[in-house]
Amino acid sequence: MSEAGRFRPRMAGLLALLLGTLLMLAVAPAPALAQLHAHPDGNGTPVVRSLESLRDLDDQSWQVVAYREGPPGGALRLRIVGYPGKVRLDHPTALEVRSGRLLWALEDVTLSSAALAGDTRSAAAEFDLAPLLADLEQNRPLRLRLPRVFSELAVPPYVVAEWRSLLDAPAA
Repeated sequence: MSEAGRFRPRMAGLLALLLGTLLMLAVAPAPALAQLHAHPDGNGTPVVRSLESLRDLDDQSWQVVAYREGPPGGALRLRIVGYPGKVRLDHPTALEVRSGRLLWALEDVTLSSAALAGDTRSAAAEFDLAPLLADLEQNRPLRLRLPRVFSELAVPPYVVAEWRSLLDAPAA
């Protein structure tokens, strides 16, 4: 067989591989992108936040809001909100956060928030996020546990990246 005859099957195989790869990239879902929102609160204080809706192991939906008030260096909070009437959150209850063998207990600061302390629905809790973000060096998946409320709420790495970016994100 001539040199050209042996070359054609290899070339056809490489072309098929290239076309397959391009097709796979074209139809693959786009990765989630970090998206922070900056806006002033009711008092005009700048707020930067990350908002996600996540499901626990019982398929209950939770709104998870990580935010910072004021310029970089301001307080970092994590607010978890359930559907009013379906859940009642007792305070104070620490939020347990796990990543691999690492474990944190985030302080419940709900009652220090005027908006949440006076809310009779008790469907939200707020936690000090600073200790967790100070320790995280990578965008690792996290597992949240709130005793007597949910046993596991998975936080994907792209959400952790959003939370970590709150540290130095420009204020509104």
